[in-house]
Amino acid sequence: MTIRLNQDQNIRLSTGLAARVLGWLTRAIEVPNLHLSRRAQIDVLEQKSDAELAKMGLRRDLIAYHVYNDLFYA
Repeated sequence: MTIRLNQDQNIRLSTGLAARVLGWLTRAIEVPNLHLSRRAQIDVLEQKSDAELAKMGLRRDLIAYHVYNDLFYA
């Protein structure tokens, strides 16, 4: 089966493909960087004393939950 497209449709198809590829590349770069950024937050919080964490309303065993809270379903 052959589908003939006019020039405008070809442009839209290639733009859609380019957008999908660009979106994939963006996610491929953002995800590791987001993880590294969150890891840095965890490192900073782990260096604080228990008293400092308590002032922030945190417990040491909940640091990872605090940093990744937006990814958990409560």
